Amino acid sequence: MEDKFKKVSKKTDKQIKNNQFIAHGRRKEAVARIKLYKGKGDTVVENIPIEDYFPGEVYKVKWQKPFILTNSSNLYYASIKVKGSGKAGQLDAVVHGLSKALTYADSQYRPILKRAHLLTRDPRVKERRKYGLAQKARKGKQSPRR
Repeated sequence: MEDKFKKVSKKTDKQIKNNQFIAHGRRKEAVARIKLYKGKGDTVVENIPIEDYFPGEVYKVKWQKPFILTNSSNLYYASIKVKGSGKAGQLDAVVHGLSKALTYADSQYRPILKRAHLLTRDPRVKERRKYGLAQKARKGKQSPRR
């Protein structure tokens, strides 16, 4: 009876090999896979520098926030793969993933990032469309005039 069942290893986020920390960040339909490395280097998203992938000052402030809060901007760099959603959703997924990866790198960062709500996955997603309504989730059909 025992030989029928295989032991399946549970895949976890916290994979550490060759000084790299792997984490996933999510927001809406976006999923970001983060590989955080110790040392100095350029953070890239889909092999494009992060400053070019997320252009503008508002985006820059947002993705740098985990590094600024933990004073670790010169200690780590990341390679990021992201898919799904739009740029804003992808950016939030990247920030969530970077925060998780930083906590794997150093557990002292966890309370700082938790207080800033960067480790919490934002549960807001698009509401599904209900039948009997118009095109949207809550928009009703117009009733005929009498």
